[in-house]
Amino acid sequence: MLRNIGRQLLKEIPLLKQKPLTQTALGVGASGDKTFPIDKKAEDIIISGLEASGEPLTIVSEEAGIHDIKGGGRKVLIDPIDGSKNAIAGIPFYCASIAVAGGSTIGDIELSYIVNLINGDEFWAEKNKGAFLNGEKISTQKDREMYLVAYEAQSPGRDIPGIMPLLSKSRKTRCLGATALDLAYLACGSISIFANPSLSRSFDFGGGWLLVKEAGGIFTDIKGNPIEAAEISLKKNASLLASGNEGLHKEALKLLRQL
Repeated sequence: MLRNIGRQLLKEIPLLKQKPLTQTALGVGASGDKTFPIDKKAEDIIISGLEASGEPLTIVSEEAGIHDIKGGGRKVLIDPIDGSKNAIAGIPFYCASIAVAGGSTIGDIELSYIVNLINGDEFWAEKNKGAFLNGEKISTQKDREMYLVAYEAQSPGRDIPGIMPLLSKSRKTRCLGATALDLAYLACGSISIFANPSLSRSFDFGGGWLLVKEAGGIFTDIKGNPIEAAEISLKKNASLLASGNEGLHKEALKLLRQL
């Protein structure tokens, strides 16, 4: 079902010609962020696909908020366009992220799907069954070298100083602007560590959380606390630190505690 939705997104989203920085917001979504035409189009495609499945579901989406299908059921976390600011600026790094949970917390997520809307890369994971990229099983980085640390800085003046000890130890750093896609590429070993010291919403990282865990990575908040109990909701409730392996994670936490 999720891959069928992804194929529809890949078919229709590229038809929306993005004129950099000229789009007008349609309004404000349930999350409080601006909704642009590309966000609305992607969400409509995803919700239509979920409705066609005939399953009772409860949607938790950045744009539509909380919405029941057939009376509600398993929770579906949707970020229709993660990296929408990249999309409207004409920067080719954004994705759609979908995660399905049997309960009300991040730890209850049992299925996730992330599709890169630029190159078509499809990432998916199923609880206790592994993580995959375009059908091939993937795993996180296994050695302890910090080849590339990616980060999110919602408020650069505040966030970057807070993670500078970590960034300064990395060979390379990137702020790519799409958390779910950052986590997907961490899951396949392209990124060593991802950090976001600001609070994120469950649909921002839920799909990436399962991918990283199933690929063998470590995922906590920025202070090293477990993240599984974070509530699935529209609220910002968790900072993020994900690493390819336990050794990398311990080193990252050690560096972050220097402040």
